[in-house]
Amino acid sequence: MSQSRNHRGRLYVVSAPSGAGKTSLTHALIKRLRGDGHRIRFSISYTTRAPRPEERDGVDYHFVTEQRFRDMIAAGDFLEHARVFDRFYGTARGETEHWLAAGHDVMLDIDWQSALQVRERAADAVLIFIEPPSLETLEQRLRARGSEDEQSIARRLAGAHDEMTRADAYDHRVVNDRFDEALAAIERIFRQGKTGQGEAEAL
Repeated sequence: MSQSRNHRGRLYVVSAPSGAGKTSLTHALIKRLRGDGHRIRFSISYTTRAPRPEERDGVDYHFVTEQRFRDMIAAGDFLEHARVFDRFYGTARGETEHWLAAGHDVMLDIDWQSALQVRERAADAVLIFIEPPSLETLEQRLRARGSEDEQSIARRLAGAHDEMTRADAYDHRVVNDRFDEALAAIERIFRQGKTGQGEAEAL
């Protein structure tokens, strides 16, 4: 089922606590949908944090200085932006609008603060929250990464508890216990969301 080029794209927001599997799920979903003819893009966020060794500028994130980020805020260049763990993250308004107007669906991988900003500015956006089966499972996953010290793990778990209390503000909640089942659930949500395509307004 392919998308008509005459239709405006739809905005999808996916949020989750760190370690809940959000990135793996969203990338797998986009790959699956593109294989079925959907035009969908993964939004590349701007951030002031330093890139990790495997990350590439313009591919994983747009890495910018804090001063440039603040200048972009002042210029109204962001659809949403937030400070998370002492670093800024944001989605470019112009880039997002360009792809939506061209008929591409756009998926944002952002936190709950940013998701609520998007909801205020794009009422028809579809918000999806991915959560772990439990905080204990989340802690196990964070420790399995082998890249987090005890202080970082404690901070992320505290943040996860806070984030999970915000899940009711989303249109859909998906528990990522079994990856394939969670992926299928998100795909169903996406396809259901297609029924309203073409009615979105400019951002």
